Amino acid sequence: MMKLDGVAAFVMVAEAGSITAAAQRMGLAKSVVSERLAELERLVGTRLVQRTTRKLSLTEGGTAFLERGRRLLREAEEAVAELAERRSELVGPLRISGPVSFGVLHLGPAIFSFLATNPKIELALELEDRFVDAAADGYDAVIRHGPIHDTRLVARHIASSRRVLVASPAYLDACGRPGTLIELRQHRAILYINRDSDWRFHSESGAVVVRAQPAVRVNNGLMMRDAALAGLGITLLPTFVVHEQVARGDLQIVDVGIEAEGAEVHVAHPRDRAASVKVRALTEHLRQSFGNPPYWETAVAQASPMS
Repeated sequence: MMKLDGVAAFVMVAEAGSITAAAQRMGLAKSVVSERLAELERLVGTRLVQRTTRKLSLTEGGTAFLERGRRLLREAEEAVAELAERRSELVGPLRISGPVSFGVLHLGPAIFSFLATNPKIELALELEDRFVDAAADGYDAVIRHGPIHDTRLVARHIASSRRVLVASPAYLDACGRPGTLIELRQHRAILYINRDSDWRFHSESGAVVVRAQPAVRVNNGLMMRDAALAGLGITLLPTFVVHEQVARGDLQIVDVGIEAEGAEVHVAHPRDRAASVKVRALTEHLRQSFGNPPYWETAVAQASPMS
């Protein structure tokens, strides 16, 4: 009889790329994962994984079995979740991906309070700013800041976030405060290196793009914020990154007479399966935790731009 722990071991090995990495993710000894994988291969009568000294790859049979294995695990998890829901419980694994800055500042605290009231959930929260393929990488849901163009995903809005230009008082005192986009182009800019670093604004006639003069390029919003605090230039950041610093006056909003392009925060799950009970409950919890408008927007709105 096929055991789900063997299927789980195979799927994790396929997703992690090695038995060692799979064992680390599962919190098991490498020998245990190897034994479960070998037992599954004996049961199905074919090798699923090709092992070499340098790398691990799926055989033709392993590639064919992978999606079926994922489906078996999902169905088992959903069956357990449905039974638990009848007892008003949320149980089992929940694997989530989210962006680093938003995760550290807001997502983590909100999810931890969710776990405190649902202690039988086994959370795996992975924070990274690179694009992850929720469907292919085996995530139950992903948190995205910005538009979701992937038609394989179903997205649910959980919060709004404006982007604002900010700089330290020391920088503005030394270099002046731009009041127009033309003046803004003359200033030192702290830019995000992972994506298109142009600054985008909305006007009545359409989008306006500003190509700023780069002083610093980094791949993390928290470091961009800290570079601005250090007086290195002006940066464009989501309000959820700078709300506390703006409220304290450590950073000041730079008003150039036009609104920067904003973004929405979503929870998205693969379209090929319905959102689990856990994902639906987490989505609602996040909405309530962040508020409407979200608390970071309220903090920024209370700090009037200085001119």
